[in-house]
Amino acid sequence: MKSSFVKKIATIASAIIVSALFIPSAQAADKGYRYWGYFQSAPGQNAWTMAQTGPTVPIADGDVEGWAFTFSSDKIPDAAAPRVAPNFAKICSGIKTPAAGKKRIGLVIDFGSAFLRPKGESIPRQITKCVVVDKAALGSDVVYAVTKIRASASGFFCGLNGYPAKECGVEIPTPASLLSNQSSKK
Repeated sequence: MKSSFVKKIATIASAIIVSALFIPSAQAADKGYRYWGYFQSAPGQNAWTMAQTGPTVPIADGDVEGWAFTFSSDKIPDAAAPRVAPNFAKICSGIKTPAAGKKRIGLVIDFGSAFLRPKGESIPRQITKCVVVDKAALGSDVVYAVTKIRASASGFFCGLNGYPAKECGVEIPTPASLLSNQSSKK
């Protein structure tokens, strides 16, 4: 009897080990989304904050708006911010205080790391620019003043300056370099 019990336990343990090898883990850990992330920095700040809304919010003279082609998933929840610091004084140096009814906004568009580049596409050069817009302008007005936008029917920004050419917030396997970065943070 003891021998048959041990055999049953061994069979169950083998089945668990084999199934763990061949049944994929939760897809959320293996895949995520590549998309344009929207970030903001208020006047006087020097760090990016992931925007909690789309770019249809009021912005103030001295703000810096940031866009980054980025990735996030359940395993890597924090989308990467633009790699240029949101330094309004540096971005808008040499731009005089605008006339009444206008405001200055710093803008950074980071086209992302090579490991996020869609196959067959070239990464455009980063854009860092001071934009003078109407006082009532929203975040979307700032990016529209500098680049061509390709958006989905729902208004989700799919491409900036033609990058990426066709996709829109696609699901991709988690890049290996991001997984190794997560492991080193633990």
